[in-house]
Amino acid sequence: MLYFTSYAEQKFDILNKHKIYFTREQIEDVVKLPKKTKKKDKYIIAYKDGIAVLYKKEQELIKIITFYPKNDL
Repeated sequence: MLYFTSYAEQKFDILNKHKIYFTREQIEDVVKLPKKTKKKDKYIIAYKDGIAVLYKKEQELIKIITFYPKNDL
């Protein structure tokens, strides 16, 4: 199950103010089918289609912490 933290929910509005538009579906797709992943401490960063998503796995729950525009590496 995917869960967006309150900060991740706010991030949509923050990016919209800078004319960067992502949908929940795009963010979920990056987590489910990433082109590349990288582990950083207890977090995982997934990359796909110019989006980076920082999340944390807690048993069956995937907590999306934040996301941002990023060229695929």
